[in-house]
Amino acid sequence: MALKSTVFKFQLQIADLDRHYYADHVLTLARHPSETDQRLVARVLAFVRLADARFDLTSALCEPDEPDLCLRALDGRIERWIDVGQPDARRIIRAAGRAERVIVHPFAGSTSALWWSGVQRDLARLRTLEVIAFPEDAVKALAAAVTRTTHWQVTLQDGVMMVTVGERCVTVAPDTWRGMD
Repeated sequence: MALKSTVFKFQLQIADLDRHYYADHVLTLARHPSETDQRLVARVLAFVRLADARFDLTSALCEPDEPDLCLRALDGRIERWIDVGQPDARRIIRAAGRAERVIVHPFAGSTSALWWSGVQRDLARLRTLEVIAFPEDAVKALAAAVTRTTHWQVTLQDGVMMVTVGERCVTVAPDTWRGMD
């Protein structure tokens, strides 16, 4: 018998001072049995960083041809393809052929740095690719506070996210490994 996914709800209050975006979002996410709390948190951080009411949280772990997050234009084109973790170079190249902009968010510290050094050359020609790493210590701190219903208040300023969970505030300062050309 296969293990079932666990459902998590994230209630987010987002104040993005950089983009003048202020909204509340409720995300219902299924955490696949093979997914860690850290990856779950990285998916939520990816959503928060570029929050938009049109974002789709897909079932990428079950559907290999789907991104973790997807922003589609009204005509169905994929404007943003967002993957979390360490996808292989072929997946990223295919995504660049399907989307106007591809963003990858690694989150596992030195393991992610090794991954990036291994795929960087294969992806050098992609002009629409961004690789922006979430700091491992911040992801671990937020993962430790995850419950089945998690409330975050997030303020974004100068690219930095201040995530308040209960009485604790965790600063997430993403590191740009590669910006768009």
